[in-house]
Amino acid sequence: MATPDIPAGTRSPRTTGSTTTTTTPQRAGGRRPNGAVVAVKNVFVAESSTFYSILGVTLFLVVFGVVMVLSSSSVEQYAKTHDFFGAFTRQGLYAIIGVPLMLVASRIPTGVWRKYSRWVIVLGLIVQAAVVLTPLGYSIQGNRNWIKLGGFTAQPSEILKLALVLGIGTIIYQKRNKLDQWKQILPPIGLVTAGSIGLVLFGGDQGTAMVMMILVFGAMFVGGVRLRHLGIGVGAILVLLPFITMASSSRSSRISAWLSGCTDTSQYQDLCWQPVHGMWALASGGVFGVGLGNSKAKWSWLPEADNDYIFAIIGEELGLIGAVVVLALFVVLAVSMVRIIRLSDDPFVRTVTGGVLAWIIGQALVNIGVVLGLLPVLGVPLPLISAGGSALIMTLVAIGVVLSFARDLPSRHTLAAGGTARRLPDAHRGPLVDGRLR
Repeated sequence: MATPDIPAGTRSPRTTGSTTTTTTPQRAGGRRPNGAVVAVKNVFVAESSTFYSILGVTLFLVVFGVVMVLSSSSVEQYAKTHDFFGAFTRQGLYAIIGVPLMLVASRIPTGVWRKYSRWVIVLGLIVQAAVVLTPLGYSIQGNRNWIKLGGFTAQPSEILKLALVLGIGTIIYQKRNKLDQWKQILPPIGLVTAGSIGLVLFGGDQGTAMVMMILVFGAMFVGGVRLRHLGIGVGAILVLLPFITMASSSRSSRISAWLSGCTDTSQYQDLCWQPVHGMWALASGGVFGVGLGNSKAKWSWLPEADNDYIFAIIGEELGLIGAVVVLALFVVLAVSMVRIIRLSDDPFVRTVTGGVLAWIIGQALVNIGVVLGLLPVLGVPLPLISAGGSALIMTLVAIGVVLSFARDLPSRHTLAAGGTARRLPDAHRGPLVDGRLR
């Protein structure tokens, strides 16, 4: 039987036995595509929708944060340095550093994160110990949580957050077949957690310690640790919390003022000044706000307007609508990370993603809760928006880690027409607990 002619430069099937292969198309003149061109195209290969939703929301929040830092800090910056753009320039520089680091982190394979997580923990503990045990550390408003080397300052506790979530993910991965045995799970996680949070509390930063505890429980819960084992940790915290709170006079005073609702007029000029003016700023914004840049609270009425209380300035200038949009963006970020958790069968990926989710969303809720008066003043910034280099850069790196997991979703899960995912090899799967994949 005659074979029909096939035009040059088109793909043609070639059958060998029972296997059908496809020849690579050639360019005109018989030349094959340049390997360098193919490599460049592979760099920009289409990612999953989850990848782009996380990346898009993150970039929007970063740009929005830089704009709000300019708006909320310009008056104070001019009063101090006669430069309206001081904080804005620094925050923009941090964003320029952090976004490329996020993109680099998104290209690192999962196995590399798992392999070097121990070294990240050791590095974080060493630097945090230098903060609280050596003259390199210094205090701001009673919290010894900063390290200073020449003109460079940073918060090592932000590195410790990422180290902690990677460490817990590695432990869960190694113990994935023993998650129902508390002696196999709680001692190693408890040791890493106690060392990390203990150093932060030793420096007096209860707000960061609270966020780290949220991170730990979020990672353990998503990782598949039994609820009764998590209850042991919750019970221990409830026992220790009163002692930790009363260990600092300033901390206990802030909590007492919050519990009283700032009804004592003698505390208005001191402990209640910030929360009261933050609430007034939110109230004055109404539904539509007073307009970007038109805040009155930032004129030296609201301390830390570009940091811990930037959400109050958002509510004042952009109104209820602006505040709700910010909340909605964090919800989109959370839903996208939950999708990674649901689609992945790797215990390390699930645990780390759950920890980063609890870290970012939990910290955002704590910050907003403080501004709304639902929590005492804790000194916790709003992720991706508040001024601060260490927090912004390390949060972006953590999101980069999650993006590296999202990049694997198309290759790890071939979704059929019915929406079912291909099962991974057993070596990459978590254990079965109560009949469910963990």
